Amino acid sequence: MFDRILLPTDGTESMDAVVETAADIAVQRDAEVYVLYVIDDRAFLTLQDEMKSEVVSELEGEGEAATDRASTRLREAGIDVTAEIREGNPAEEILGYSEEMDADLITMGTRQGDYTKNMMGSVSQKVVARAGVPVLTTNLAAER
Repeated sequence: MFDRILLPTDGTESMDAVVETAADIAVQRDAEVYVLYVIDDRAFLTLQDEMKSEVVSELEGEGEAATDRASTRLREAGIDVTAEIREGNPAEEILGYSEEMDADLITMGTRQGDYTKNMMGSVSQKVVARAGVPVLTTNLAAER
């Protein structure tokens, strides 16, 4: 049932709990894991054009470190891993990539104790509400 697992990551240490969950499921199901890091381009709206390339380059480096961290742990468990870095609206990119790679499950972290207090809503809440596949969330706020 879960042969292709999508794991969006932001690279923080608290994501280790989500990686462990994905690894556990993948090992049990002999599944592939697709690790995704999204550079949130909404932050660029107020940047001057000459600053954008510098910021994107720095964020790409963070994305590589984030996907490498998760991928290394998954590969150590004997799991086939594909890593991807994208730029855009995080929820939209997660949902789009999920469809492209034909995910059976999305496993991701959430830091929102009460997403109704956040005017925009959290990325995980948007993914849960709109994904065409099951979404397993881990509360990262409890990991502090």
